[in-house]
Amino acid sequence: MAETTHHYLIFETAGGFCGIAWSDAGITRFQLPTKSAEATERLLLRRLPDAEAGAPTPAVLETVAAVRRYFHGEETDFSGVELDLAGQDTFFRDIYAAARRVGWGRTTTYGALAKELGVGPEAARDVGQAMAKNPVALIIPCHRVLAAGGKIGGFSAPGGSSSKARMLELEGVNLAPPPPAQQSLGF
Repeated sequence: MAETTHHYLIFETAGGFCGIAWSDAGITRFQLPTKSAEATERLLLRRLPDAEAGAPTPAVLETVAAVRRYFHGEETDFSGVELDLAGQDTFFRDIYAAARRVGWGRTTTYGALAKELGVGPEAARDVGQAMAKNPVALIIPCHRVLAAGGKIGGFSAPGGSSSKARMLELEGVNLAPPPPAQQSLGF
C-alpha cells in the first residue's frame, strides 16, 4: 500500500494562526488557532511529522476562506468539506458524521450524540473520546458538543475550555446560567 502524501498550510485568521493539512482524498488535519505561525506549525507537524508545506488545492483554499469567515463571526457551514478520515475507527467516523450535523449556533451533549447513534447515553464517554481525538476540530464541530447539563466540558485544543467557550460565543451561544426567575426583595 502506497503511503499517503500530506501537504499543509499555515494561515492567519482573526482568531490567530491556523493550520490545515490535506491528502488527495480531502482534509486530514486542522489546527485551531494559536498566537504564532510557528506554534501552529509545531502542533500540526506533531500529528503529521512527514507532511510538507504545499500549494493548496482550490478545495483547501475554499476551506481556508470559510475558516477566516468563521473567526470573523460569520455564519459558516463546514458540512460540505471533503475529509480524509482514513485510519479512524468506524464508530468514531459515525460520531464525527453525527457531530457534523450540529449546525451553527446549536449545541448537543455527548449523551445526546450517543443516543442519536443508537448506542444509548452510556456511550457518552466514547463520544467524548472521539471529540478529544478529532483530527479536524472546527470542521467537525466538537466545540458544539457539551457535557451533561449543558456544561462546557473539556476541550483539547490550545486554550482548552476557554477556547471552546469563545468559539461558541462567536456563534451566539450563551453559556451563562439563566437569570433567576424571582428577583430579590431587597431587604
